[in-house]
Amino acid sequence: MEILIKATQFILSLSFLIVLHELGHFIPAKIFKTRVEKFYLFFDYKFSIFKKQIGETVYGIGWIPLGGYVKISGMIDESMDTEQMKQPAQPWEFRSKPAWQRLIIMLGGVVVNFILGGLIYIMITFVWGIDFVAPNDVKNGFAVHEIFKDLGFQDGDKITKFDGVEPQNVLDVNKHLFLRGITSLEVIHEDGNAETIAIPEDIGSVMWEKGVMEPFSARSIPVIDTVVAGSPAEKAGLLKKDKIITVNDSPVTYWQDFTTLIQQSENEVNLTIERNGISENIVITPDEDRTIGVSNFRQSSFNIQHKDYSFLESISKGNSLAIWTLKDYITQFKYVFTKKGATSIGGFIAIGNIFPATWSWQAFWSITAFLSIMLGFMNLLPIPALDGGHVVFTLFEMITGRKPNDKFLEYAQITGFILLIALLLLANGNDIVKLFS
Repeated sequence: MEILIKATQFILSLSFLIVLHELGHFIPAKIFKTRVEKFYLFFDYKFSIFKKQIGETVYGIGWIPLGGYVKISGMIDESMDTEQMKQPAQPWEFRSKPAWQRLIIMLGGVVVNFILGGLIYIMITFVWGIDFVAPNDVKNGFAVHEIFKDLGFQDGDKITKFDGVEPQNVLDVNKHLFLRGITSLEVIHEDGNAETIAIPEDIGSVMWEKGVMEPFSARSIPVIDTVVAGSPAEKAGLLKKDKIITVNDSPVTYWQDFTTLIQQSENEVNLTIERNGISENIVITPDEDRTIGVSNFRQSSFNIQHKDYSFLESISKGNSLAIWTLKDYITQFKYVFTKKGATSIGGFIAIGNIFPATWSWQAFWSITAFLSIMLGFMNLLPIPALDGGHVVFTLFEMITGRKPNDKFLEYAQITGFILLIALLLLANGNDIVKLFS
């Protein structure tokens, strides 16, 4: 059932984004009196699930859910209809239009993606408001990863400012360190002393290479919230609401103490737990990754505040969220070109898993807004077969006054299509490997 809910949300979100993206091409094409032969959700290789011709355009749904397209007359696109290009140019064809009109038609899809992302974030802010955790709301301070302890941070630190400014949501600290290049954090140590600690410029790269994506985590009491089915924890008899007292006779105060001691242990682990007020001893053998398959209820470690926004306030806040989403995505995109990044690229399974296992309209629209901005950026990449590739060739024509010949555009389209297929295979291949490993 959980898989079905995730899949339904994914397909609904993807369909919504594809249709609006293609409308971004379709509408300006019609405005400039350019013939649109097809408007398709998903690809229709060999046959269609549904199709109907209205006027000069065939509207349909394909059976391959890898995207969608509009087929515009007189344009070398993914249809590779080169026979049409051998005929004399007609006034209703894409190739007959001025370069500035062709540029607007090609940019229409990504413009819609960016505007849509902003509008959805505005709606989310207005309808649901924003939840946040203020610096003083982290009850027990943060647990700190070892690489950050070398910089001077300590377990129990309370973070008060990022680059001299108090954050609205202090739990964003990891995201700011990884993506936004903050240069200092102000903290209050457990002994009450305040300190401003400088952050190295390359900290994002260090976090990426070492796999430390959450160097600061709010310290929480060591009570089990979830036991994974089939895990060592379930086999050993651990239950939800069990409180961890000791690991191999070492006392446990916070959940992070428990996970650290499990990681440092060898072979079997002796746990002392408290269940219904009674202490019990449990012997457990972690898996090869030194984990046992339990998780903690993190929200017990901090207070969540809520802020509602008026419609006018939502416009400013929603646009800010959209802009920062785009900036963060562009920043993290550079990591794709590392060795680790190539194995981290995800396909349809990875994207589908972003959606929650229970239906939530707030989560659905939040993820859809992110995907809309992501798709807008990806389509702007200067790769032939993507909108960005067509834009580059059109800008070249506008600047130099020389239009690339059709044969060159045909080969560029084929090259770009092969590259996209290779990336698609890599991303979904990574998904399959992760699924079985």
